[in-house]
Amino acid sequence: MGEYIGLDVSLKDTAVSIRHLGKRIWRGKCASDPQTLAELIRKRAPDAERVVFETGPLSVWFYHELTALGLPAICIDARHAKAALDMAANKTDANDADGLAHLAEIGFYREVRVATSLSNQIRGLMKTFGLVVPSGQGGVFEKNVRRLLEGKEALARIILPILEAWRAMRVRAAELGCQLTAAARQSQACQLLMSIPGVGAVTATTFTTAIEDPANFAKSRSVGAWVGLTTRRYQSGDVDYDGHISRRGDANLRSLLYEAATTILTRVHADSDLRTWGLKLRERLGFKRAAIAVARKLAVIMHAMLRSGELFYRTAAA
Repeated sequence: MGEYIGLDVSLKDTAVSIRHLGKRIWRGKCASDPQTLAELIRKRAPDAERVVFETGPLSVWFYHELTALGLPAICIDARHAKAALDMAANKTDANDADGLAHLAEIGFYREVRVATSLSNQIRGLMKTFGLVVPSGQGGVFEKNVRRLLEGKEALARIILPILEAWRAMRVRAAELGCQLTAAARQSQACQLLMSIPGVGAVTATTFTTAIEDPANFAKSRSVGAWVGLTTRRYQSGDVDYDGHISRRGDANLRSLLYEAATTILTRVHADSDLRTWGLKLRERLGFKRAAIAVARKLAVIMHAMLRSGELFYRTAAA
């Protein structure tokens, strides 16, 4: 049997733990660079069976680079790993690496598919040459990349074509956004949902597409649980309490509903029973919890509107 490696990755350093035949044989740290990690793993674990790390900011870069270097890289769901890592008495990077190595050895993990993002690929390639692109999106990201490439013609010949492809995709995404808005204006269901202040074309289209047929849900309140906006429940003996939201279902739809709820609480000035209820919750529970509650109720209201075909009424009396 070979060795099993756990990596707890951070922006600067990566904690490494190596197990063999049920025992830890080495533990340490090195720079968060795939090439450096590959050299360390080949030295300490020449017969590596699995190299396991969690999803995170550098996971895409690590996965593709380590795989290209011939290592059996496996990216696992951070939420799935959390239950096992929380069993350690002390939360440290070294203990997390030990826990990931143990998961790799027993095979108790859920591998995730690592998608390729052009912006992440650009960041990863430039970091290989010691160029760290500052945080920023859109035009800021492009300016930072071009500034770092000044005077580096050899590297620019590699990066600039990828940057042009990234820009072309952004232009195409903007065009598709315009087409989506035009299609929403022609859709009766979308127009119905867009009568809610704070709900735009993207949220309305995503909701109607995800729901498909309102008859799929016997009760409108079931939609909140389906999207993952209801709290988890823990019950054992005399202990019974609610935890965080489940985060099940369509993550994109859940994010859009939360964004719409945030807009209702902060930017929409038109009064409605939904906004008044949310503002009262914010005073009592805080903004984040209130926004989640409004997002959940918003999903219920939107489904009820699709079933009834009625526009959004700002007051219950109306």
